[in-house]
Amino acid sequence: MAARQTDWWRGAVIYQIYPRSFLDTNGDGVGDLAGAADKLDYIAALGVDAVWLSPFFRSPMADFGYDVSDYRDVDPLFGSLDDFDRLVERAHALGLRVIIDQVLSHTSDAHPWFTESRADRVNPKADWYVWADPEPDGSPPNNWLSVFGGSAWAWDSRRRQYYLHNFLASQPDLNYHHPEVSAQILDDIAFWLERGVDGFRLDTVNFYFHDVQLRNNPASDDPAAYDATNPYAMQRHVYDKTRPENIGFLKRLRTLIDGYDDRALMGEVGEVGADTALAVMAEYTGGGDKLHMAYTFDLLSGDGGAAYIRDTVQALEARIKDGWPAWAMSNHDVMRVATRWGGDDPDREWIKATLAALLCLRGSICIYQGEELGLPEAEVPYERLQDPYGINFWPEFKGRDGARTPMPWRADAAHAGFSGAEPWLPVDPRHMGRAVNVQDADPRSVLAFCRRFLAWRQTQPALRDGTIAFEATGDDVLCFWRETEAQRLLVAINLSGAQARIDTAGWPPLTPVAEAEAARQDDTALILPPFARFFATAGPPPGRAEPARRPVRPIAMS
Repeated sequence: MAARQTDWWRGAVIYQIYPRSFLDTNGDGVGDLAGAADKLDYIAALGVDAVWLSPFFRSPMADFGYDVSDYRDVDPLFGSLDDFDRLVERAHALGLRVIIDQVLSHTSDAHPWFTESRADRVNPKADWYVWADPEPDGSPPNNWLSVFGGSAWAWDSRRRQYYLHNFLASQPDLNYHHPEVSAQILDDIAFWLERGVDGFRLDTVNFYFHDVQLRNNPASDDPAAYDATNPYAMQRHVYDKTRPENIGFLKRLRTLIDGYDDRALMGEVGEVGADTALAVMAEYTGGGDKLHMAYTFDLLSGDGGAAYIRDTVQALEARIKDGWPAWAMSNHDVMRVATRWGGDDPDREWIKATLAALLCLRGSICIYQGEELGLPEAEVPYERLQDPYGINFWPEFKGRDGARTPMPWRADAAHAGFSGAEPWLPVDPRHMGRAVNVQDADPRSVLAFCRRFLAWRQTQPALRDGTIAFEATGDDVLCFWRETEAQRLLVAINLSGAQARIDTAGWPPLTPVAEAEAARQDDTALILPPFARFFATAGPPPGRAEPARRPVRPIAMS
Protein backbone atom coordinates (compact mmCIF):
# COMPACT_ATOMS: atom_id res chain seq x y z
CA MET A 1 0.00 0.00 0.00
CA ALA A 2 1.28 3.46 -0.83
CA ALA A 3 2.59 5.53 2.04
CA ARG A 4 0.57 8.45 3.36
CA GLN A 5 1.09 11.74 1.56
CA THR A 6 0.64 15.09 3.33
CA ASP A 7 0.73 17.24 0.17
CA TRP A 8 3.37 19.54 1.69
CA TRP A 9 4.33 20.49 -1.86
CA ARG A 10 0.90 21.92 -2.70
CA GLY A 11 1.27 25.68 -2.63
CA ALA A 12 4.84 25.43 -1.34
CA VAL A 13 7.48 28.05 -2.05
CA ILE A 14 10.67 26.39 -3.33
CA TYR A 15 14.02 28.19 -3.32
CA GLN A 16 16.39 27.13 -6.10
CA ILE A 17 20.08 26.90 -5.26
CA TYR A 18 22.54 26.83 -8.14
CA PRO A 19 25.43 25.36 -6.09
CA ARG A 20 28.26 26.53 -8.38
CA SER A 21 27.31 30.13 -7.66
CA PHE A 22 25.85 30.13 -4.15
CA LEU A 23 28.82 30.08 -1.73
CA ASP A 24 32.36 28.78 -2.05
CA THR A 25 33.81 27.41 1.20
CA ASN A 26 37.04 25.80 -0.03
CA GLY A 27 38.51 28.71 -1.99
CA ASP A 28 38.46 27.26 -5.50
CA GLY A 29 36.12 29.89 -6.95
CA VAL A 30 33.21 27.44 -7.30
CA GLY A 31 30.32 27.08 -4.88
CA ASP A 32 29.82 23.80 -3.05
CA LEU A 33 27.40 21.80 -0.91
CA ALA A 34 29.05 22.98 2.29
CA GLY A 35 28.34 26.53 1.15
CA ALA A 36 24.69 25.71 0.51
CA ALA A 37 24.41 24.12 3.95
CA ASP A 38 26.07 27.15 5.54
CA LYS A 39 23.36 29.46 4.16
CA LEU A 40 20.32 27.33 4.97
CA ASP A 41 19.53 29.59 7.94
CA TYR A 42 19.29 32.52 5.51
CA ILE A 43 16.95 30.53 3.27
CA ALA A 44 14.78 29.34 6.15
CA ALA A 45 14.50 32.93 7.39
CA LEU A 46 13.00 33.91 4.03
CA GLY A 47 9.97 31.79 4.89
CA VAL A 48 10.17 29.23 2.08
CA ASP A 49 9.18 25.58 2.39
CA ALA A 50 11.86 23.76 0.41
CA VAL A 51 15.19 24.08 -1.37
CA TRP A 52 15.89 22.74 -4.85
CA LEU A 53 19.51 21.90 -5.58
CA SER A 54 20.68 22.03 -9.18
CA PRO A 55 22.89 19.03 -10.14
CA PHE A 56 25.89 18.25 -7.95
CA PHE A 57 26.59 14.73 -9.29
CA ARG A 58 29.84 13.51 -10.81
CA SER A 59 30.26 15.13 -14.19
CA PRO A 60 32.88 16.39 -16.67
CA MET A 61 30.95 19.68 -16.38
CA ALA A 62 30.60 20.22 -20.12
CA ASP A 63 27.10 21.50 -19.27
CA PHE A 64 27.89 22.31 -15.64
CA GLY A 65 26.43 19.21 -14.04
CA TYR A 66 23.59 18.58 -16.47
CA ASP A 67 25.87 15.95 -18.03
CA VAL A 68 25.98 13.25 -15.34
CA SER A 69 28.66 10.57 -15.28
CA ASP A 70 27.54 8.94 -11.99
CA TYR A 71 23.98 9.27 -10.69
CA ARG A 72 24.94 8.06 -7.20
CA ASP A 73 27.89 10.22 -6.23
CA VAL A 74 28.74 13.87 -5.57
CA ASP A 75 31.30 15.48 -7.83
CA PRO A 76 34.43 16.37 -5.81
CA LEU A 77 34.01 19.95 -7.05
CA PHE A 78 30.94 20.18 -4.77
CA GLY A 79 32.09 17.96 -1.91
CA SER A 80 31.10 14.44 -0.91
CA LEU A 81 28.12 12.28 -0.04
CA ASP A 82 28.82 13.10 3.60
CA ASP A 83 28.47 16.80 2.75
CA PHE A 84 25.16 16.07 1.09
CA ASP A 85 23.91 14.08 4.08
CA ARG A 86 24.85 16.93 6.42
CA LEU A 87 22.98 19.38 4.19
CA VAL A 88 19.83 17.26 4.28
CA GLU A 89 20.07 16.85 8.05
CA ARG A 90 20.50 20.59 8.57
CA ALA A 91 17.65 21.45 6.17
CA HIS A 92 15.27 19.09 7.93
CA ALA A 93 16.26 20.54 11.31
CA LEU A 94 15.23 23.96 9.97
CA GLY A 95 11.92 22.65 8.62
CA LEU A 96 13.04 22.78 4.99
CA ARG A 97 12.37 20.02 2.45
CA VAL A 98 15.13 19.10 0.01
CA ILE A 99 14.47 18.63 -3.71
CA ILE A 100 17.31 17.54 -6.00
CA ASP A 101 17.65 17.82 -9.76
CA GLN A 102 17.55 14.62 -11.77
CA VAL A 103 18.80 14.74 -15.36
CA LEU A 104 17.36 11.50 -16.67
CA SER A 105 16.92 12.03 -20.40
CA HIS A 106 20.64 11.85 -21.14
CA THR A 107 23.99 11.22 -19.50
CA SER A 108 27.52 12.45 -20.09
CA ASP A 109 29.49 10.66 -22.79
CA ALA A 110 31.94 9.96 -19.94
CA HIS A 111 29.36 7.81 -18.14
CA PRO A 112 30.50 4.15 -17.96
CA TRP A 113 27.21 3.13 -19.56
CA PHE A 114 28.01 5.09 -22.70
CA THR A 115 31.63 3.95 -22.75
CA GLU A 116 30.37 0.37 -22.89
CA SER A 117 27.51 1.13 -25.28
CA ARG A 118 29.73 2.75 -27.90
CA ALA A 119 32.35 -0.03 -27.83
CA ASP A 120 30.46 -2.24 -30.28
CA ARG A 121 26.93 -3.26 -31.31
CA VAL A 122 26.68 -6.48 -29.28
CA ASN A 123 27.73 -5.56 -25.72
CA PRO A 124 25.19 -5.72 -22.84
CA LYS A 125 24.57 -1.97 -23.00
CA ALA A 126 24.66 -1.66 -26.78
CA ASP A 127 21.04 -0.50 -26.88
CA TRP A 128 21.02 1.65 -23.75
CA TYR A 129 21.41 4.75 -25.93
CA VAL A 130 19.71 5.80 -29.17
CA TRP A 131 21.83 4.54 -32.08
CA ALA A 132 20.92 4.61 -35.76
CA ASP A 133 22.56 3.86 -39.09
CA PRO A 134 23.33 6.71 -41.49
CA GLU A 135 21.34 7.43 -44.60
CA PRO A 136 22.84 5.93 -47.79
CA ASP A 137 24.62 9.23 -48.45
CA GLY A 138 26.16 9.20 -44.96
CA SER A 139 23.89 11.91 -43.56
CA PRO A 140 22.10 11.64 -40.18
CA PRO A 141 19.05 9.38 -39.83
CA ASN A 142 16.55 12.25 -39.82
CA ASN A 143 16.16 16.00 -39.47
CA TRP A 144 16.05 16.24 -35.67
CA LEU A 145 17.88 19.25 -34.23
CA SER A 146 19.78 19.84 -31.01
CA VAL A 147 18.51 22.51 -28.62
CA PHE A 148 22.07 23.84 -28.60
CA GLY A 149 22.30 24.14 -32.37
CA GLY A 150 22.91 21.85 -35.35
CA SER A 151 21.91 18.25 -35.87
CA ALA A 152 20.79 16.17 -32.89
CA TRP A 153 22.93 13.30 -34.26
CA ALA A 154 26.65 12.74 -33.74
CA TRP A 155 28.76 10.21 -35.63
CA ASP A 156 30.65 7.59 -33.63
CA SER A 157 33.55 5.94 -35.45
CA ARG A 158 33.63 2.90 -33.15
CA ARG A 159 30.15 1.68 -33.98
CA ARG A 160 29.97 3.49 -37.33
CA GLN A 161 26.56 4.76 -36.32
CA TYR A 162 25.00 8.00 -35.21
CA TYR A 163 23.83 8.55 -31.63
CA LEU A 164 21.10 10.97 -30.55
CA HIS A 165 21.87 14.02 -28.42
CA ASN A 166 19.10 16.54 -27.85
CA PHE A 167 21.62 18.88 -26.25
CA LEU A 168 25.42 18.83 -26.49
CA ALA A 169 27.15 16.06 -28.45
CA SER A 170 28.70 15.09 -25.11
CA GLN A 171 25.19 14.42 -23.74
CA PRO A 172 23.96 11.22 -25.46
CA ASP A 173 20.28 10.38 -24.99
CA LEU A 174 19.27 7.27 -23.09
CA ASN A 175 17.01 4.78 -24.85
CA TYR A 176 13.96 4.47 -22.61
CA HIS A 177 12.43 1.92 -24.95
CA HIS A 178 14.94 -0.54 -23.45
CA PRO A 179 13.43 -1.93 -20.20
CA GLU A 180 16.80 -2.19 -18.47
CA VAL A 181 17.32 1.56 -18.81
CA SER A 182 14.14 2.57 -17.01
CA ALA A 183 14.72 -0.09 -14.35
CA GLN A 184 18.22 1.24 -13.69
CA ILE A 185 17.02 4.84 -13.52
CA LEU A 186 14.35 3.90 -10.97
CA ASP A 187 17.02 2.19 -8.87
CA ASP A 188 19.11 5.35 -8.96
CA ILE A 189 16.12 7.43 -7.85
CA ALA A 190 15.56 5.03 -4.96
CA PHE A 191 19.19 5.55 -3.89
CA TRP A 192 18.43 9.22 -3.13
CA LEU A 193 15.06 8.46 -1.59
CA GLU A 194 16.85 6.25 0.90
CA ARG A 195 19.19 9.16 1.69
CA GLY A 196 16.21 11.24 2.76
CA VAL A 197 15.52 13.61 -0.13
CA ASP A 198 11.97 14.92 -0.18
CA GLY A 199 11.52 15.31 -3.91
CA PHE A 200 12.97 15.54 -7.37
CA ARG A 201 12.98 18.25 -9.98
CA LEU A 202 13.00 16.37 -13.28
CA ASP A 203 14.98 18.15 -15.97
CA THR A 204 13.37 18.13 -19.44
CA VAL A 205 10.79 15.62 -18.25
CA ASN A 206 9.17 15.33 -21.68
CA PHE A 207 12.41 14.29 -23.43
CA TYR A 208 12.69 10.71 -22.16
CA PHE A 209 11.20 8.87 -25.13
CA HIS A 210 11.71 9.26 -28.87
CA ASP A 211 9.82 7.94 -31.89
CA VAL A 212 11.18 4.44 -32.60
CA GLN A 213 10.54 4.94 -36.34
CA LEU A 214 12.75 8.06 -36.26
CA ARG A 215 10.30 10.01 -38.40
CA ASN A 216 11.23 13.54 -39.48
CA ASN A 217 9.79 16.43 -37.52
CA PRO A 218 7.48 18.67 -39.58
CA ALA A 219 8.23 22.34 -40.11
CA SER A 220 6.86 24.85 -37.63
CA ASP A 221 3.65 26.60 -38.63
CA ASP A 222 4.61 29.69 -36.58
CA PRO A 223 5.96 32.43 -38.89
CA ALA A 224 7.90 33.96 -35.99
CA ALA A 225 9.98 30.77 -35.72
CA TYR A 226 11.86 31.71 -38.87
CA ASP A 227 13.16 34.88 -37.27
CA ALA A 228 14.64 32.94 -34.35
CA THR A 229 18.37 32.86 -33.65
CA ASN A 230 18.23 29.11 -33.11
CA PRO A 231 16.83 26.93 -35.95
CA TYR A 232 15.45 24.56 -33.31
CA ALA A 233 12.33 26.73 -33.29
CA MET A 234 11.73 26.02 -36.97
CA GLN A 235 10.44 22.51 -36.28
CA ARG A 236 7.38 21.12 -34.56
CA HIS A 237 8.96 18.66 -32.15
CA VAL A 238 6.43 15.88 -32.38
CA TYR A 239 8.76 12.89 -32.83
CA ASP A 240 11.89 13.69 -30.84
CA LYS A 241 10.12 14.35 -27.51
CA THR A 242 6.79 14.45 -25.66
CA ARG A 243 5.98 10.96 -26.86
CA PRO A 244 2.96 9.06 -25.46
CA GLU A 245 5.20 6.37 -23.97
CA ASN A 246 6.43 8.95 -21.48
CA ILE A 247 3.20 8.65 -19.52
CA GLY A 248 3.83 5.01 -18.64
CA PHE A 249 7.29 5.75 -17.25
CA LEU A 250 6.01 8.69 -15.20
CA LYS A 251 3.41 6.41 -13.65
CA ARG A 252 6.12 3.90 -12.70
CA LEU A 253 8.16 6.72 -11.20
CA ARG A 254 5.15 7.95 -9.21
CA THR A 255 4.52 4.44 -7.90
CA LEU A 256 8.10 4.35 -6.62
CA ILE A 257 7.79 7.77 -4.99
CA ASP A 258 4.49 6.91 -3.34
CA GLY A 259 6.20 4.05 -1.52
CA TYR A 260 7.90 6.67 0.67
CA ASP A 261 6.36 9.18 3.04
CA ASP A 262 5.77 12.72 1.85
CA ARG A 263 7.86 12.82 -1.33
CA ALA A 264 7.12 14.81 -4.48
CA LEU A 265 7.94 15.06 -8.19
CA MET A 266 8.25 18.37 -10.02
CA GLY A 267 8.80 18.26 -13.76
CA GLU A 268 10.24 20.81 -16.16
CA VAL A 269 8.36 20.62 -19.46
CA GLY A 270 10.94 21.46 -22.13
CA GLU A 271 10.07 23.82 -24.94
CA VAL A 272 7.32 22.49 -27.20
CA GLY A 273 5.45 25.70 -28.03
CA ALA A 274 3.44 27.73 -25.55
CA ASP A 275 -0.02 26.24 -26.02
CA THR A 276 1.30 22.70 -26.34
CA ALA A 277 3.54 23.07 -23.28
CA LEU A 278 0.58 24.03 -21.09
CA ALA A 279 -1.34 21.02 -22.37
CA VAL A 280 1.58 18.73 -21.51
CA MET A 281 1.84 20.33 -18.08
CA ALA A 282 -1.82 19.56 -17.45
CA GLU A 283 -1.52 16.00 -18.77
CA TYR A 284 1.58 15.17 -16.74
CA THR A 285 0.09 16.38 -13.43
CA GLY A 286 -3.51 15.17 -13.83
CA GLY A 287 -5.01 12.04 -12.34
CA GLY A 288 -2.83 11.83 -9.24
CA ASP A 289 -0.64 9.10 -10.76
CA LYS A 290 2.19 10.96 -12.49
CA LEU A 291 3.94 14.19 -11.46
CA HIS A 292 2.78 16.09 -8.42
CA MET A 293 3.54 19.40 -10.14
CA ALA A 294 5.17 20.76 -13.28
CA TYR A 295 6.25 24.03 -14.83
CA THR A 296 6.86 25.25 -18.35
CA PHE A 297 8.85 28.14 -19.78
CA ASP A 298 5.74 30.27 -20.29
CA LEU A 299 6.51 32.62 -17.37
CA LEU A 300 10.23 32.19 -18.01
CA SER A 301 9.90 33.92 -21.37
CA GLY A 302 7.39 36.10 -23.18
CA ASP A 303 6.76 39.83 -22.95
CA GLY A 304 5.71 39.96 -19.32
CA GLY A 305 3.15 42.31 -17.85
CA ALA A 306 -0.23 41.73 -16.28
CA ALA A 307 -2.02 40.69 -19.47
CA TYR A 308 0.66 38.13 -20.34
CA ILE A 309 0.61 36.58 -16.86
CA ARG A 310 -3.20 36.51 -16.81
CA ASP A 311 -3.48 34.96 -20.28
CA THR A 312 -0.89 32.29 -19.46
CA VAL A 313 -2.49 31.28 -16.17
CA GLN A 314 -6.01 31.30 -17.61
CA ALA A 315 -4.90 29.12 -20.52
CA LEU A 316 -3.56 26.56 -18.07
CA GLU A 317 -6.55 26.76 -15.73
CA ALA A 318 -8.86 26.02 -18.65
CA ARG A 319 -7.32 22.57 -19.07
CA ILE A 320 -5.48 21.52 -15.91
CA LYS A 321 -8.49 20.11 -13.97
CA ASP A 322 -7.04 18.19 -11.01
CA GLY A 323 -3.42 18.83 -12.02
CA TRP A 324 -1.11 21.21 -10.20
CA PRO A 325 1.23 23.88 -11.59
CA ALA A 326 4.57 25.10 -10.33
CA TRP A 327 5.33 28.64 -11.45
CA ALA A 328 8.74 30.25 -11.92
CA MET A 329 9.77 33.58 -13.41
CA SER A 330 13.55 33.06 -13.14
CA ASN A 331 15.93 30.12 -13.09
CA HIS A 332 19.44 29.15 -14.17
CA ASP A 333 18.44 28.76 -17.83
CA VAL A 334 16.90 32.15 -18.64
CA MET A 335 17.57 35.87 -18.30
CA ARG A 336 16.62 37.09 -14.84
CA VAL A 337 13.07 38.42 -14.74
CA ALA A 338 14.12 41.82 -13.36
CA THR A 339 15.85 42.50 -16.69
CA ARG A 340 13.79 40.32 -19.02
CA TRP A 341 10.52 42.03 -18.14
CA GLY A 342 11.73 45.11 -16.27
CA GLY A 343 14.45 46.45 -18.57
CA ASP A 344 17.94 47.71 -17.85
CA ASP A 345 17.02 49.64 -14.69
CA PRO A 346 13.76 48.23 -13.27
CA ASP A 347 11.97 50.18 -10.57
CA ARG A 348 12.37 48.57 -7.15
CA GLU A 349 8.63 48.80 -6.52
CA TRP A 350 7.96 47.08 -9.86
CA ILE A 351 10.25 44.23 -8.75
CA LYS A 352 8.24 43.89 -5.53
CA ALA A 353 4.95 43.96 -7.41
CA THR A 354 6.11 41.28 -9.86
CA LEU A 355 7.39 39.09 -7.02
CA ALA A 356 4.06 39.49 -5.22
CA ALA A 357 2.21 38.50 -8.38
CA LEU A 358 4.25 35.31 -8.66
CA LEU A 359 3.71 34.42 -4.99
CA CYS A 360 -0.07 34.87 -5.28
CA LEU A 361 -0.65 32.55 -8.25
CA ARG A 362 -2.42 29.23 -7.80
CA GLY A 363 0.24 26.57 -7.61
CA SER A 364 3.63 25.95 -6.08
CA ILE A 365 6.21 28.70 -6.54
CA CYS A 366 9.90 28.53 -7.44
CA ILE A 367 12.20 31.41 -6.49
CA TYR A 368 15.69 31.41 -7.99
CA GLN A 369 18.63 32.48 -5.85
CA GLY A 370 19.01 36.26 -6.02
CA GLU A 371 15.42 36.79 -7.12
CA GLU A 372 14.64 37.78 -3.52
CA LEU A 373 17.25 40.53 -3.98
CA GLY A 374 15.80 41.77 -7.26
CA LEU A 375 19.07 41.06 -9.08
CA PRO A 376 19.21 42.14 -12.72
CA GLU A 377 20.82 39.97 -15.38
CA ALA A 378 24.59 40.16 -15.05
CA GLU A 379 26.79 41.37 -17.89
CA VAL A 380 29.44 38.74 -18.66
CA PRO A 381 32.08 39.71 -21.25
CA TYR A 382 32.63 37.28 -24.10
CA GLU A 383 36.09 36.30 -22.87
CA ARG A 384 34.57 35.17 -19.53
CA LEU A 385 31.68 33.17 -20.99
CA GLN A 386 31.45 29.56 -19.82
CA ASP A 387 28.11 28.44 -21.30
CA PRO A 388 28.56 26.52 -24.58
CA TYR A 389 25.01 27.52 -25.57
CA GLY A 390 25.92 31.21 -25.40
CA ILE A 391 29.33 30.79 -27.02
CA ASN A 392 27.66 29.03 -29.96
CA PHE A 393 25.08 31.76 -30.59
CA TRP A 394 27.00 34.88 -29.53
CA PRO A 395 26.29 37.79 -29.88
CA GLU A 396 22.59 37.47 -30.76
CA PHE A 397 22.14 35.16 -27.76
CA LYS A 398 24.52 35.58 -24.85
CA GLY A 399 23.68 32.29 -23.17
CA ARG A 400 22.80 31.53 -19.59
CA ASP A 401 25.86 32.82 -17.75
CA GLY A 402 24.22 36.15 -16.93
CA ALA A 403 21.76 34.36 -14.64
CA ARG A 404 24.44 32.17 -13.07
CA THR A 405 26.93 34.65 -11.66
CA PRO A 406 27.84 34.44 -7.95
CA MET A 407 25.36 35.29 -5.23
CA PRO A 408 26.29 38.67 -3.67
CA TRP A 409 26.46 38.24 0.09
CA ARG A 410 28.52 41.26 1.17
CA ALA A 411 29.15 44.53 -0.65
CA ASP A 412 32.23 45.17 1.50
CA ALA A 413 33.99 41.88 0.64
CA ALA A 414 36.02 40.68 -2.31
CA HIS A 415 33.86 38.96 -4.93
CA ALA A 416 30.78 39.98 -2.92
CA GLY A 417 31.65 37.48 -0.20
CA PHE A 418 31.03 34.53 -2.52
CA SER A 419 34.64 33.29 -2.54
CA GLY A 420 38.15 34.23 -1.50
CA ALA A 421 39.36 33.30 -4.98
CA GLU A 422 38.48 34.54 -8.45
CA PRO A 423 34.99 33.12 -9.12
CA TRP A 424 34.25 30.87 -12.07
CA LEU A 425 32.04 33.71 -13.37
CA PRO A 426 32.62 37.37 -12.50
CA VAL A 427 30.46 39.28 -10.04
CA ASP A 428 28.52 42.03 -11.78
CA PRO A 429 29.41 45.39 -10.12
CA ARG A 430 25.70 46.31 -10.12
CA HIS A 431 25.03 43.37 -7.81
CA MET A 432 27.31 44.73 -5.09
CA GLY A 433 24.82 47.42 -4.10
CA ARG A 434 22.10 44.78 -3.94
CA ALA A 435 24.08 42.39 -1.71
CA VAL A 436 22.38 40.66 1.20
CA ASN A 437 24.13 42.75 3.87
CA VAL A 438 23.06 45.98 2.13
CA GLN A 439 19.44 44.91 1.88
CA ASP A 440 19.43 43.56 5.43
CA ALA A 441 19.96 47.13 6.61
CA ASP A 442 17.15 48.60 4.49
CA PRO A 443 13.56 47.91 5.64
CA ARG A 444 12.27 48.97 2.21
CA SER A 445 14.55 46.63 0.25
CA VAL A 446 13.32 43.84 -2.02
CA LEU A 447 14.74 41.31 0.45
CA ALA A 448 12.88 42.83 3.39
CA PHE A 449 9.69 42.88 1.34
CA CYS A 450 10.16 39.25 0.31
CA ARG A 451 10.55 38.13 3.93
CA ARG A 452 7.47 40.05 5.07
CA PHE A 453 5.38 38.91 2.16
CA LEU A 454 6.28 35.24 2.58
CA ALA A 455 5.49 35.44 6.30
CA TRP A 456 2.09 36.95 5.49
CA ARG A 457 1.46 34.43 2.70
CA GLN A 458 1.80 31.61 5.21
CA THR A 459 -1.22 33.00 7.09
CA GLN A 460 -3.48 33.07 4.02
CA PRO A 461 -5.10 29.68 3.31
CA ALA A 462 -6.47 30.88 -0.04
CA LEU A 463 -2.96 31.61 -1.32
CA ARG A 464 -1.77 28.14 -0.40
CA ASP A 465 -4.51 26.03 -1.91
CA GLY A 466 -7.34 28.21 -3.19
CA THR A 467 -8.94 28.40 -6.61
CA ILE A 468 -8.17 31.34 -8.88
CA ALA A 469 -10.54 33.48 -10.94
CA PHE A 470 -9.52 36.64 -12.79
CA GLU A 471 -11.30 39.95 -13.22
CA ALA A 472 -11.00 41.73 -16.57
CA THR A 473 -8.72 44.65 -15.71
CA GLY A 474 -6.79 45.52 -18.88
CA ASP A 475 -3.14 45.14 -19.75
CA ASP A 476 -1.48 46.64 -16.69
CA VAL A 477 -3.30 45.32 -13.63
CA LEU A 478 -3.62 41.80 -12.27
CA CYS A 479 -6.82 41.31 -10.33
CA PHE A 480 -8.02 37.90 -9.22
CA TRP A 481 -9.77 36.01 -6.46
CA ARG A 482 -8.19 33.17 -4.51
CA GLU A 483 -10.78 31.13 -2.64
CA THR A 484 -11.10 28.21 -0.26
CA GLU A 485 -13.98 27.24 2.00
CA ALA A 486 -12.27 29.24 4.74
CA GLN A 487 -11.39 32.41 2.85
CA ARG A 488 -12.12 34.50 -0.23
CA LEU A 489 -9.19 36.80 -0.97
CA LEU A 490 -8.90 39.57 -3.56
CA VAL A 491 -5.46 40.15 -5.07
CA ALA A 492 -5.00 43.40 -7.00
CA ILE A 493 -1.53 44.32 -8.29
CA ASN A 494 -0.67 47.27 -10.50
CA LEU A 495 2.36 46.31 -12.61
CA SER A 496 2.52 49.66 -14.37
CA GLY A 497 4.11 52.97 -13.47
CA ALA A 498 0.79 54.80 -13.82
CA GLN A 499 -2.21 54.99 -11.52
CA ALA A 500 -4.83 52.33 -12.27
CA ARG A 501 -8.56 52.14 -11.64
CA ILE A 502 -10.52 48.92 -11.09
CA ASP A 503 -14.31 49.08 -11.43
CA THR A 504 -15.80 47.35 -8.36
CA ALA A 505 -19.48 48.12 -8.92
CA GLY A 506 -21.56 45.15 -7.83
CA TRP A 507 -18.73 43.56 -5.86
CA PRO A 508 -19.24 42.37 -2.29
CA PRO A 509 -17.83 44.58 0.47
CA LEU A 510 -14.04 44.38 0.74
CA THR A 511 -12.14 44.17 4.02
CA PRO A 512 -8.49 45.12 3.42
CA VAL A 513 -6.00 42.72 4.98
CA ALA A 514 -2.70 44.20 3.83
CA GLU A 515 -1.35 47.35 2.22
CA ALA A 516 -4.68 49.12 2.58
CA GLU A 517 -2.85 52.43 2.67
CA ALA A 518 -1.62 51.80 -0.88
CA ALA A 519 -5.09 52.03 -2.45
CA ARG A 520 -8.26 54.07 -2.29
CA GLN A 521 -11.66 52.51 -2.61
CA ASP A 522 -15.20 53.76 -2.76
CA ASP A 523 -18.52 52.19 -3.74
CA THR A 524 -17.59 51.84 -7.41
CA ALA A 525 -13.83 51.69 -7.79
CA LEU A 526 -10.46 50.73 -6.40
CA ILE A 527 -7.64 53.17 -7.19
CA LEU A 528 -4.13 51.70 -7.26
CA PRO A 529 -1.03 53.93 -7.35
CA PRO A 530 1.89 52.79 -9.52
CA PHE A 531 3.13 49.30 -8.58
CA ALA A 532 0.67 49.07 -5.67
CA ARG A 533 -0.36 45.76 -4.15
CA PHE A 534 -3.78 45.47 -2.52
CA PHE A 535 -5.38 42.51 -0.73
CA ALA A 536 -8.81 42.19 0.81
CA THR A 537 -11.21 39.53 2.02
CA ALA A 538 -14.76 39.57 0.71
CA GLY A 539 -18.10 37.89 1.07
CA PRO A 540 -19.06 34.94 -1.11
CA PRO A 541 -20.28 35.24 -4.71
CA PRO A 542 -24.04 35.56 -5.18
CA GLY A 543 -25.89 32.38 -4.21
CA ARG A 544 -23.13 31.01 -1.98
CA ALA A 545 -23.26 30.90 1.80
CA GLU A 546 -20.81 33.04 3.74
CA PRO A 547 -17.71 30.95 4.48
CA ALA A 548 -16.12 30.75 7.89
CA ARG A 549 -13.48 33.45 7.79
CA ARG A 550 -10.39 33.58 9.98
CA PRO A 551 -9.49 37.04 11.31
CA VAL A 552 -6.56 38.65 9.56
CA ARG A 553 -4.68 41.61 11.01
CA PRO A 554 -3.77 44.28 8.42
CA ILE A 555 -0.01 44.67 7.95
CA ALA A 556 2.10 46.90 5.76
CA MET A 557 4.43 45.31 3.22
CA SER A 558 6.02 48.25 1.43
